[in-house]
Amino acid sequence: MRARDKVAVSALRATLAALDNAEAVPVDAAALRGVALERSPVGAGATEAARRELSERGVVDIVRAEVAERLEVAVQLTAPAHADRAARLRAEAAVLLRFLDGPDTA
Repeated sequence: MRARDKVAVSALRATLAALDNAEAVPVDAAALRGVALERSPVGAGATEAARRELSERGVVDIVRAEVAERLEVAVQLTAPAHADRAARLRAEAAVLLRFLDGPDTA
């Protein structure tokens, strides 16, 4: 049971990070150059940017992309030395698919 939990935690952490990255607002080149020190914003949260809000469809698409990536890499790991890694990737994909398919299909 604990081994399965580790697989689920790994899959969920990576997927949550992918979702977090998708919510990030792109930075334009002008913002990267910065401004003079005397014109820089001051105070708590002065440099914070609003995050993008993902639609439910966007979230599903990202999770499906994470599943596809794991399955694609698992297929590429054909050497016997990588069998454990390929099995773990397939197990992580299965965990994510359970979330997409809903609780009734467990």
